[in-house]
Amino acid sequence: MTIGVYDSGLGGLSMLRAIQAQLPNYGLVYLADTAFCPYGPRPVGELRQRALACANWLIAQDVGVVVVACNTASSATLELLRAELPVPVVGMEPGVKPAVAATRTRRIGVLATDGTLTGARFSSLVKRFAADVVVHTISCPRLVTQVEAGDLDGPATRNVLRDYLAPLQEQGVDTIVLGCTHFPFLSPLINEMVGPGVTVIDTSPAVAQQVARVVTALEAERKVAALRFATTGVPEQVAPVLARLWGSAYPIEQAIC
Repeated sequence: MTIGVYDSGLGGLSMLRAIQAQLPNYGLVYLADTAFCPYGPRPVGELRQRALACANWLIAQDVGVVVVACNTASSATLELLRAELPVPVVGMEPGVKPAVAATRTRRIGVLATDGTLTGARFSSLVKRFAADVVVHTISCPRLVTQVEAGDLDGPATRNVLRDYLAPLQEQGVDTIVLGCTHFPFLSPLINEMVGPGVTVIDTSPAVAQQVARVVTALEAERKVAALRFATTGVPEQVAPVLARLWGSAYPIEQAIC
C-alpha cells in the first residue's frame, strides 16, 4: 500500500516524517498545495474544493489511505472527504486533550491559524476536554510563512515567535499546543524560548499511530518504500525548502489539480 499525504505547503512534512517512522516499509506520496498556501485565511468553500482536488490527485496515484496533514483543512473538510473518497481518511486536530492532561497551572496555549481556531472541530475539543482549563489561543499566520520560506531559526523568525509567545508567557501558560503541522519544525526554537518549565505538545506521533492502525486494519500489503513529492506550485522554488525541512534533496513533481 501507498499512503497519500497532503498539506497546504511543506508543513505537513512533519506529519510525513512521523508516518515514515511508524510505517517504514510503506510507500509515501506527499502533495504540497503550494499554489494555494496558506490555507488559514481561505473560506471554507475554497478549502473543500482544494481538499477534493488534492485528495483525488492522490487517489489517482493509487494510494490506499489519505492523510490530511493540516489542522485547518481537517477542521473544514474531513467529513466531506470521508463521504466522497473510496479510501479511509485520517486528519489532524490540535492536542487539547493531552495538553489538559499535562498542565499544572490549568492554563494552556494553542498556536494555530484562524481557520483552525474558528472551526467547529476546535470549539468541540475545548468543550469536551478543557471545560475547567483556561485556553489561550494565538493565531500565527506569520509562522507558516517563515516555515514555508525555510527560515526555522533566523532573526526574523525569532522576532515573530517572540511576539506570539509573549502573551502566553504573561498568562502563566505551562503547556503549548502546536496546532499547525508547520510548527513542529520550530519546536527547538520554541523550547529554547519558553524554557524547560513549559511542555510543548506535537500530535504528529499520535496521528501517525492512527494511520498505522488504519493500515493494519486494511491488512494492506507492503510495497517498496518509495517516497515521492509533488507540488501545485513551482517545483524549482519548492525544492530548496523541501531539502532544508526534510534534511535531504528529492525530486519534486508538478501536480496539476
